[in-house]
Amino acid sequence: MTSSIELTDVTLDYNLYSVRAQSLRNTVLNMAVGGRLIQAGKDVTYVRALSNVSLKLNEGDRLAVIGHNGSGKTSLLKILAGIYSPTLGKVDVRGRISSMISISVGLDIEASGLENIRNLAMMQMMSDREIKRRMPAIVEFSGLGAFVHMPLKTYSAGMVARLTFSVATQVDADILIMDEWISAGDADFQKRAADRLNNMVDSAKIVVLATHDYQLAAKVCNKVMTMESGVPTFLGTTEEWLERSSAA
Repeated sequence: MTSSIELTDVTLDYNLYSVRAQSLRNTVLNMAVGGRLIQAGKDVTYVRALSNVSLKLNEGDRLAVIGHNGSGKTSLLKILAGIYSPTLGKVDVRGRISSMISISVGLDIEASGLENIRNLAMMQMMSDREIKRRMPAIVEFSGLGAFVHMPLKTYSAGMVARLTFSVATQVDADILIMDEWISAGDADFQKRAADRLNNMVDSAKIVVLATHDYQLAAKVCNKVMTMESGVPTFLGTTEEWLERSSAA
């Protein structure tokens, strides 16, 4: 199957409910969500996280999504990954997705490493048969050894990062969606992690990467979308973006 991504006039709203406009505003600030704050009646306010976003990617495309915190990058990635449905517009994504967005979500600190691996793998839409087949490779790559049988609450932050990364990168994906270039664990693991990410980027048919790193965007991607307050401000080739940036 040919892989592709197409968004047509996609808008995403987060609804907020409260009896006080001030508390609504405080809620938005605490959520650190970008976009526009819109009042819709006395007790309803919503944040327009994405506004009329259109995009088309085909096999071979590597898109960097660039913008400051709250610009809508992560909301866009969650739309592409199927985590959110658009409020308005159409989303057509064809191909198996590996989503590296909030890869630690779903962890249970009371459960063992093995149990958490299974839970995370299920969230990556792996079947029971696939989880069983991939489990030895996940455990080996994590380097956790006997700790995989221990509760997650006994892990250091680096060990948790190694576990989550090892699961997230075991999916054979047509489309790779990443919120920042992941750096996990100690120096030795980071080297292996970087090699694995590079291999995934090379083998994926389409890559979408949200990043603040201009050099990484120029190195990895052939297309760039810049965003501000949920609105695309530029969409074109990396060369066009570099020329535009140097002229600014």
